[in-house]
Amino acid sequence: EPFVATETSGLFDAAVNVHGGGKSGQAGAVRHGIARALEKYNPEYRPPMKFLGLMTRDSRRVERKKFGLKKARKAPQWVRR
Repeated sequence: EPFVATETSGLFDAAVNVHGGGKSGQAGAVRHGIARALEKYNPEYRPPMKFLGLMTRDSRRVERKKFGLKKARKAPQWVRR
């Protein structure tokens, strides 16, 4: 997508190694990384990529587990008696 947004398809080759996360998260990380690299190469590429949301990092993280709970938000089964 960053290459299409900046009309640089076929001008660059990208070899990328990604660790952790799932397929969708890794794809988003690669897209974000390529967009940042293109912006460093030519700052004029920033506005079209920013308009398409390619310069925004996905800030979602795994919520930590809290003590007294089974997971981050899942509480133990409630017992009446």
